[in-house]
Amino acid sequence: MRPLWKGAISFGLVYIPVKLYRATESNGVKFNYLHAKCKTPIRYRRYCPYCQVEVPLEEIVRGYEYEKGKYVVLREEDLEDLPREATRTINLLDFVDLREIDPVYFDRSYYLTPADGGQKAYALLWEALKATGKIGIAKVALRNKTSLAAVRVYDKSLMLNTMIYPEELRSVGELAELKYEVRLETKEVEMAVTLINTLTAEFRPEKYTDEYRQALRKLVEAKIAGQEVEVPARPEAHKVVDLMEALKASIEMVQKEEKAGARRRRKTS
Repeated sequence: MRPLWKGAISFGLVYIPVKLYRATESNGVKFNYLHAKCKTPIRYRRYCPYCQVEVPLEEIVRGYEYEKGKYVVLREEDLEDLPREATRTINLLDFVDLREIDPVYFDRSYYLTPADGGQKAYALLWEALKATGKIGIAKVALRNKTSLAAVRVYDKSLMLNTMIYPEELRSVGELAELKYEVRLETKEVEMAVTLINTLTAEFRPEKYTDEYRQALRKLVEAKIAGQEVEVPARPEAHKVVDLMEALKASIEMVQKEEKAGARRRRKTS
């Protein structure tokens, strides 16, 4: 892997040279858009409908729409004096418990590795975070944007998770559909809790797969090979008539599956 950038973590007077790597990747099937008649890839142009010309990059400026159809132009020199984090520094501001952060605030994940000369200080921070169970809250400049971030222990590395700011989180109060009133029976809640407890398991991410992506890849491969594509039948959607009956049937189904699985394990052992 190639690092996105090289910089440093700083907290107090401690300075740790680090490299930043992407921790995730998209494995989705990518498509190009083609002209149906000739199968030529479609081009997208930077076109000005007023001047009726294609616009070169050097003639494009940033514009902020403050009213419908009205823009204020911001040039590079306008942005130079704005307060920003040091371009290559991850400044640790506070240390908090991970459980205090709602997952909605997390955005992207990156690995942090020690750069030349930073191994001992890196190992010290990793060990201290591991011992305390804390994560560091930081600010970092990535892609011309200053992001809030969390630095935490992940396996043998430090991981940086970019985060959104509170003002970027939309209010639940904007959702009209949540302004409802219902009456739940105590027995319904108890059975729902029983069903959740029955389905509770240790989180093992490797057991979850993207069936749609796998099917899409098989479809593409079959098309390339000129084969007929078999589409599996869709399961029929069952209409839930009674909530209590649905909960009871769900619990019974899970219990039957657990017994069947236990029998299979005994036969193979």
